[in-house]
Amino acid sequence: MAVPAPSIGKQIAATRTARRMSQPELAEAAHISLSTLRKIEQGSRAVTEPVLFAVADALGVEPERLTGVEGRSNSRVHGAIPEIRRAVDAYDLPEEGAVRPLNELRTAVHEATAQRLASQYTRLSGTIADLLSELSRALHTGSPDHRRQATALFTTAYRAADSIAYKYGYYDLSARMIEIMRQSAELAEDRVLTATVAYVRTETFFASRNLAPGLRALQDSLKVIPTPRTTREVAALGALHMRAAVVAARLLADSEVPDEHMRQARKFASLVPEGVYSGTAFGPDSMRVHEVSMAVELGDGGRAVTAAGGWSPPTGFPAERRSHYFLEVARAQLWTGRRDDAFRSLQNARRIAPQHVREHPQVREALGTLLRLHRTPPQSLISYAEWVGAI
Repeated sequence: MAVPAPSIGKQIAATRTARRMSQPELAEAAHISLSTLRKIEQGSRAVTEPVLFAVADALGVEPERLTGVEGRSNSRVHGAIPEIRRAVDAYDLPEEGAVRPLNELRTAVHEATAQRLASQYTRLSGTIADLLSELSRALHTGSPDHRRQATALFTTAYRAADSIAYKYGYYDLSARMIEIMRQSAELAEDRVLTATVAYVRTETFFASRNLAPGLRALQDSLKVIPTPRTTREVAALGALHMRAAVVAARLLADSEVPDEHMRQARKFASLVPEGVYSGTAFGPDSMRVHEVSMAVELGDGGRAVTAAGGWSPPTGFPAERRSHYFLEVARAQLWTGRRDDAFRSLQNARRIAPQHVREHPQVREALGTLLRLHRTPPQSLISYAEWVGAI
């Protein structure tokens, strides 16, 4: 039986390079022909199970490491998923239990949001299921105003929970939570919250690689706040334009749509200070990060490197976004032949938000490329690649 893994050849090549083995050496150790190995690494030949097992044995790794099926991530986070699922399944049928006052719930939700922004998924996964259940109970108690405020907190807490589901590949759970968020945001009667959920909903379209409706959804959501009157509303519209610029860059690279959304985002960014608004970072610094992201989505490494210009996001910036910035810069540096700079950027990203980096598929892809570019990879590169499961 052939193993259906389009990137398995690259994975084998990266692992072989990290083990400092030549193609002839690996072919001999695995008892396969050199021609077969070359075709597998080039991606022009499928890998049968016997060959996969032979190559894995020769490389000293489990076969799952080569196919990408092996679990690489934090087992504590994965272990928390069933409890989160149970909380989501019963969101409208909560069991009886205690409910803290709104001010205490607000503090708990604020802490969950801070953990999301800092990519502290292990800590977040340990408490979020109970918080979701408690907020479900809060929706059914108190006055109408109490329930409306609880609904807003409920929506924000679900966003924190969704970050775990999405980052760790539970896309079905993420999509379910986003639909619940959309419903609860409408009940909260908060148009900024509705716009924020539209921003998050884009994840669903990224996961399915169906960006055309994702862009339409973002453009429709801009109509929710036709005339912004508060700082929160300005930031919400600006964030939507930022998101739309990146999506449009991937979808409509040859059009003026990405740049138009970016122009609108810059306009709004000039009106507010950098900060976290309704759980989303926005402002002049966020704009610079997204300038790089848009250039990367356009496939223009030179433009991305120029936009970065050696700049680093300030330390007060949310860790996840700072880390993502360096990942995008690393991709652009790789494209422009700056492999040492690219590895330094990957190291910066890891230092800032290790849990975010370890779960990011582009990190494994970039490390695989770096390994293949080195005849003799440095130990620091090999160690990094082993840490994320790239080899």
